[in-house]
Amino acid sequence: MAKNVHLSKALIAAIATILRGSHATLDDIFLKAGAPGPPPDLSHGRKWKEWLSICATNPECDTLAILGGVLEEFMDIEPNPEFVEKWKVDRERVARTLEENGLRYYPGGRVIPSGEPQPAYPVASHSVPTISAGPRKPSSIDELLLVLLKNLRRAMHPLSHRRKGAVLLTFSSEYDIQDLLHALVRPWVSDVRPEEFTPSYAGSSTRMDFLLPAYKTVIETKLVRDAAHAKRIGDELIVDIDHYRKHPSCGILWCVVYDPEHLVRNPESLKDLEGSRTSKDGTVEVKVLVI
Repeated sequence: MAKNVHLSKALIAAIATILRGSHATLDDIFLKAGAPGPPPDLSHGRKWKEWLSICATNPECDTLAILGGVLEEFMDIEPNPEFVEKWKVDRERVARTLEENGLRYYPGGRVIPSGEPQPAYPVASHSVPTISAGPRKPSSIDELLLVLLKNLRRAMHPLSHRRKGAVLLTFSSEYDIQDLLHALVRPWVSDVRPEEFTPSYAGSSTRMDFLLPAYKTVIETKLVRDAAHAKRIGDELIVDIDHYRKHPSCGILWCVVYDPEHLVRNPESLKDLEGSRTSKDGTVEVKVLVI
């Protein structure tokens, strides 16, 4: 049964301040949490407040479930070491504001009224035999890649926050990110070819990060190194697209921009590169994801 719960302006404001990322990224988080669409057509600063207000006043919404889904990644995943102290302060502020509004947050994206018993994690029912013990196979390669790429930060966390005495892994170079992505894709795709060369374009060629020949799909990763590099990312992708158009096995190009410090001022501008890109050298379908 839906639980439509009032959210105070102070609580909505506190949550809105910790929501970082592009419009597309946060739209996806809200919609997956169950927020009613379409997203409000407002500026970044006003959009999330308005959407949370809609969730709190729409009688069809399960407000607490939506709130938990929106907060889950921020509350449950500790960021890289250089951002931990600020994260702890912001996380404590959100938790305190929730409690001031008679609510409590529990790991796993669960928000319940204060005083109610702590919820248990869902336990899978064994009354119906499962067909397979393995994970559900995605319906398409695009669905698989979207899940893996959007959750790269989640995959990094247990490797960069290992138990005492274990060597911590860092993800400070494009090679680090490529190696992790290679490991995530490999169980699902039998033929993964890293660093294959593209045909020459304008007198030079480039190495692909990954080619999945069975799907005519290429994955190109970019790590935003600093503010100056952030300004050049779009130009670099344009050059890459021109290279990949000439490769006979590249029909779809995933451009993955990893920007952990939010240095790309306008991530939405990179989305302008998406779509079918055609020239005399060929056609490639471009997908852009900023993480």
